[in-house]
Amino acid sequence: MAEIGGWRGSGVAVVTGAGRGIGAAVSKLAGVHGYTVLVNYARDERAAHEVVEFIEAHGGKASAFQADVSEENEVLRLFAAADRLGPLSALVNNAGITGGFSRVEDLEVGVLQVVFATNVVGPFMCAKQAVKRMSTAHGGSGGVIVNVSSRVAELGGGSEWVHYAASKGALNTLTVGLACEVADVGIRVNAVAAGLIETELHAAAGEPGRPARMASAIPMKRPGSPEEVAEAVLWLISPLSGYITGAILPVSGGR
Repeated sequence: MAEIGGWRGSGVAVVTGAGRGIGAAVSKLAGVHGYTVLVNYARDERAAHEVVEFIEAHGGKASAFQADVSEENEVLRLFAAADRLGPLSALVNNAGITGGFSRVEDLEVGVLQVVFATNVVGPFMCAKQAVKRMSTAHGGSGGVIVNVSSRVAELGGGSEWVHYAASKGALNTLTVGLACEVADVGIRVNAVAAGLIETELHAAAGEPGRPARMASAIPMKRPGSPEEVAEAVLWLISPLSGYITGAILPVSGGR
């Protein structure tokens, strides 16, 4: 894993949806860089514990915690667990679902509700709890929030998943608006807009071969890796991006 400027993090980093894919890569990199990582997962306990084992094997500290971030009481449990580990210094809102492929005319309202509960309500509730802990107005020492968004918010997702794109558009709005609210109380808020990344997201949506199929449409002619997204997330968490807030950073190979 790449070293980012030789800096070392401190305090607790909460990473949601951290058992696999981008969340797992972010957790591992944060652990290597000195954070105590709370590895959140919804269902896959084994995968989350494998992330914890990796971090511990590399000299870091981590703990796995099950919570469905679409439920406010679960979010409260998650942040209570973070409090037991130490002062919160970073939140990465990574948990998200696509809801599968569907044209708008065929979309079931239940799918739309579940996607927005996880991808929008969850990050709002997690950000609320993070601000209460990190804000200097509440006695905190400041901190950073990074939202894992998607380039599909700008591209629209037509004929595939407009519902998913719309949820990521809302996440971008949360990023910019919250950044303005908390800039003067020690908190920076940014997002990475991930492009076509080799994760299980595509298989979960029903097309595991999607990254290979779409690679030719990317200027760099390849999908990205979770680790490449994680390095951008860690840069936004780090003091190397200390004057950046309200930014949405594309990590998309030029697409």
